[in-house]
Amino acid sequence: MQFRFAQRKDTGLILTFIKELAAYEQLLDQVVATESILEEWIFDKKKAEVLFVLDNGKEVGFALFFHNFSTFLGRAGLYLEDLYVRPEYRGKGYGKALLAKLAQIAVERGCGRLEWWCLDWNKPSIDFYRSLGAQPMDEWTVYRLAADTLKALASEAQAAQEK
Repeated sequence: MQFRFAQRKDTGLILTFIKELAAYEQLLDQVVATESILEEWIFDKKKAEVLFVLDNGKEVGFALFFHNFSTFLGRAGLYLEDLYVRPEYRGKGYGKALLAKLAQIAVERGCGRLEWWCLDWNKPSIDFYRSLGAQPMDEWTVYRLAADTLKALASEAQAAQEK
């Protein structure tokens, strides 16, 4: 089992993994990312990193992550946005190996946490995460502004600045 960080030439493969994950999560219709968008945000703006896990030199899974920040800890953490292992490679330790590698990266970088979200219906993943000692943050609710609601709130800030 090997790991490697994605390079610009891997942008198409990253998008393929994202679409496979979205199909598994029954959210494929929500994927609007393109290769050019991913290339810009991952490689030009460096807002995320991608780690592949390989079997005999072939990419069989990926993790897309970025740094967040805990004001309480006063240090950065790693936020795992996506973790995906192709179905034919599941149950062979690749997911655990990816999470262990991310934990190693977090520790090496001095991060205080490694965090992620999981869909409530995804019992296989929940069971897997709990088997690793991960704790659900049941007392927190995730909120989101996106698309039109994000733009509407942003326009309020713009209007306030123009006064």
